[in-house]
Amino acid sequence: MTHFVYKRKTIFYKRKQNGIDVADRPEISDAEWQVMQVVWKEQPVTAATIVKHLAADNDWSPATIRTFLHRLVKKGVLNYEQDGNRYLYRAALTKAKSVKQASRSFLSTVFGGETGPLLTHFVKSSKLTAEEIAQLKKLLEEKDPK
Repeated sequence: MTHFVYKRKTIFYKRKQNGIDVADRPEISDAEWQVMQVVWKEQPVTAATIVKHLAADNDWSPATIRTFLHRLVKKGVLNYEQDGNRYLYRAALTKAKSVKQASRSFLSTVFGGETGPLLTHFVKSSKLTAEEIAQLKKLLEEKDPK
């Protein structure tokens, strides 16, 4: 996995398109994540639908949301196709891949790539249900190299 800093942002996104490596994908902002959540849920989706989902809750104008769409397309995170006089947007990456890449970036930036301290921090600072604790124990037992 390629890792370098570009304009003070860590970049990790790497995928293949038609068997060829595509340039690394830049991180997306918190606001862009909100846009992508709608895209992943509704795709293919029009800008009008995205505006409907996000404008009121965030006090964003339609122009602001269209700017986010433009940035996401420019970053290669979002694809679009023209359908008459409107555009249909689709994610270029799955949500799972995007979450994985963002998690790696966070792990690298905040915890120096060390998984143990990250897990310790979250377990100590989170309120966990009995079910969540059981799930964590099960995962740890499966990971135990014995």
